[in-house]
Amino acid sequence: MPAPSPVPLPPASGAWREGDPPGRRRWYEHGEPLRLEAGGELPGARLAFETWGRPAPGRSNAVLVLHALTGDSHVAGPAGPGHPTAGWWDGLVGPGRALDTDRYFVVAPNVLGGCQGSTGPSSPRPDGRPWGSAFPFLTQRDQVDAEAGLADALGIDRWALVVGGSMGGMRALEWAVGRPERTGALLLLATTAAASAEQIAWAGVQTGAIRADPDWRGGDYHGTGRGPHTGLGLARRLAHVTYRSEPELQERFGRAAQGAEDPWSGGRYQVESYLDHHAATLVRRFDAGSYVTLAEAMNSHDVGRGRGGARAALGRVRARTLVAGVDSDRLYPPSQQAELAAGIPTADGVRLIGSPHGHDGFLVETQQVAALVGELLPPPAFT
Repeated sequence: MPAPSPVPLPPASGAWREGDPPGRRRWYEHGEPLRLEAGGELPGARLAFETWGRPAPGRSNAVLVLHALTGDSHVAGPAGPGHPTAGWWDGLVGPGRALDTDRYFVVAPNVLGGCQGSTGPSSPRPDGRPWGSAFPFLTQRDQVDAEAGLADALGIDRWALVVGGSMGGMRALEWAVGRPERTGALLLLATTAAASAEQIAWAGVQTGAIRADPDWRGGDYHGTGRGPHTGLGLARRLAHVTYRSEPELQERFGRAAQGAEDPWSGGRYQVESYLDHHAATLVRRFDAGSYVTLAEAMNSHDVGRGRGGARAALGRVRARTLVAGVDSDRLYPPSQQAELAAGIPTADGVRLIGSPHGHDGFLVETQQVAALVGELLPPPAFT
């Protein structure tokens, strides 16, 4: 009989669940079933969100911050009960920071389809069973429709700024194209007008790894006590390689072995240990079903769909706009941001964030992002 593992196995899902500490979360309940772009509707949808600062009487100082694939509503603040990790943009949000919470009312929702309080595959259906494989296909436009309902509930007719990177940038762009009258300024970071063939391919390999795990059970693993951790971990390893740059990985790890391990005798190289760490961390804070749902929503992204093509759609943007890419990004290369900047009539060319960190540079280089925010945000009027 094998000895028990000294490390407790993770739960079937790392999703936030009813009964867990709420942390700083609040919730918005979408009253009517949410009509979906692909057909059908999602009943009982809700969004978890967090806020910082206070709204001006006319809500003129509201800023919407939209997270990337495995992010959540916890943009700023420490880890703690209800929040397994510290704020993912903590250096950007707070008193005296670029998104100065003494001046601005900052709102960050967990995306629809996510797993940190918003409705997603791990959430209960109206009959109480987990959605699992029955969770419907979502697009970025569905997710923005839900966010627009949140804005209505908060009394926000127009955002002073909408900002997002990567997947969050896709939704920020949908806000500015689909609801130009509600978007005062726009900051797009490391994102694109439409998912490219290569981006779709990488995401397809990742979702394929999850679906190939025997514990995926067709998406109905919630409540079984065991989730598709091997597949989700592989997906995270694959994704993380694309998020960083080759020169950074070479500089940090080279060909060095991990500690006393011998790669010629079953041991690992340092870079493999690094990827193992990120995989182990994600499976304890995320849900595999949400990963598949959100990756497929990203693959569906095409701002020009049904709008006469990307050029016509981008021409709808009226917000003051800055578009920035990361000079070492091999997943969302700066050429994609150049296309955005060329097509948006209010954009001031494309800016480059200098970083060795690849796609993740928009999360790491907070000082450079802060400077871009400062160009877009005027002093709010508390009247």
